[in-house]
Amino acid sequence: MKKVTVYITLKAGVLDPQGKAIQESLTALGYEGVTDTRVGKVIELNMEDGPDLEVRIKDMCNKLLANPVMEDYRFEVEEAVQA
Repeated sequence: MKKVTVYITLKAGVLDPQGKAIQESLTALGYEGVTDTRVGKVIELNMEDGPDLEVRIKDMCNKLLANPVMEDYRFEVEEAVQA
């Protein structure tokens, strides 16, 4: 079993109103020097291993998990810890 962590972020140049709101709030709270804030998503999946694991992950990202028009993604694969 593999643990897959998918990181999804907005592409450069895509407006991020949530990030802007966080940046403005940090400034209002006295945290000076924050010049840019971007918000993204992290998705964790436990998947069965196989020779096509990375192909399946990319397919899931392109079809459902990320919007390839507006978002970039990357992922990490590691051994899942069994409880």
